[in-house]
Amino acid sequence: MDGSGTSDGGDGGGSLRPMDAEQLRECGHRMVDFIADYYKSMETFPVLSQVQPGYLKELLPDSAPNRPDTLDALFDDIREKIIPGVTHWQSPSYFAYYPSNSSTAGFLGEMLSAAFNIVGFSWITSPAATELEVIVLDWFAKMLKLPSQFLSDAPGGGVIQGTASEAVLVVLLAARDRTLKKHGKKSLEKLVVYASDQTHSALQKACQVAGIFPENFRVVKADCSKNYAVAPEAVSEAISVDLSSGLIPFFICATVGTTSSSAVDPLPELGNIAQGHDMWFHIDAAYAGSACMCPEYRHHLDGVEKADSFNMNAHKWFLTNFDCSLLWVKDRSYLVEALSTNPEFLKNKASQANSVVDFKDWQIPLGRRFRSLKLWMVLRLYGVENLQSYIRKHIQLAEHFEQLVLSDSRFEVKEEMNQLIYI
Repeated sequence: MDGSGTSDGGDGGGSLRPMDAEQLRECGHRMVDFIADYYKSMETFPVLSQVQPGYLKELLPDSAPNRPDTLDALFDDIREKIIPGVTHWQSPSYFAYYPSNSSTAGFLGEMLSAAFNIVGFSWITSPAATELEVIVLDWFAKMLKLPSQFLSDAPGGGVIQGTASEAVLVVLLAARDRTLKKHGKKSLEKLVVYASDQTHSALQKACQVAGIFPENFRVVKADCSKNYAVAPEAVSEAISVDLSSGLIPFFICATVGTTSSSAVDPLPELGNIAQGHDMWFHIDAAYAGSACMCPEYRHHLDGVEKADSFNMNAHKWFLTNFDCSLLWVKDRSYLVEALSTNPEFLKNKASQANSVVDFKDWQIPLGRRFRSLKLWMVLRLYGVENLQSYIRKHIQLAEHFEQLVLSDSRFEVKEEMNQLIYI
């Protein structure tokens, strides 16, 4: 590219410079301006894309260009062909799924991560990436007042996964292997998982990947009279039935803030059930976990001390750009034993305890991005007090919306069913 953003190297003579600092400076400034203009004008776009399936195939060539194009031409295509097919998740008028999660701090963290462009699967591949992740996850655990066993100087620790779907899969694998070690590898067909009918479908997918038999995935009906929280008695009854049939209950998943109804399951009671049957107890707080950094909402995590693992998504309600899912485990050795491919390392417990952290052994993929940078920058540039105020403001807006609905005769709120009905 020359100074106007036009590519050089079109003569095929090997003059392509894929990363030139001055090119990056000029083109980077232009891209930041383009993005800032997009955010400034975002409200003018329809939130939901109006295109039809296959629209882009009609607008783009059927093969890659042989010669370089200009940045100006690329910007034109983004405006005319890409943006019409974008659903604008960060729009102030977007009310599906979860709140807008972008922030200047999170965006800057993504920029810096892209600049370093590391593949941080082990400590030596970039020590700062591993050690910053350990530190920031400890910071966050202390903000949430998680039990000390989840901190890095204990047998447990925290790790950033891509999504809550990945988080629940890795802990399910850890729980599976822990149970099979006790009951024998041939017991796989007897392992049973328990969750509410409000639990995210990611758990069912995790069971499919982990080899849990479909007929052993127990969906326990939630109690609509208790804001759709699962009834501990119903879980206990399901476990008793399975035990009498010779099956092995091994995993309970509770949710703090379900996707469909914002239900909060009774953690202390479910934790007691899990401990009583030597089951793995996982808490999915992907959506609502962020609110629990505010002291007045921390009670929703009461019972977390009984959990084997806890997960929340910073990319849902914590101003951290996707993807950034935070997972803590009480005993990291179970993750490593399930996911590491180093047999000598697995044999030597002392080696595991004394070695540096290699996060490749805490996740499914080998490679991983420097995701802790953006979370670190969000915490550094906003501070805990401002982030708590941000959460509180959202909750105040929700309460204000509730009052607007209650005062509008076109709507009826069914308190006992937690339903909003348009008349």
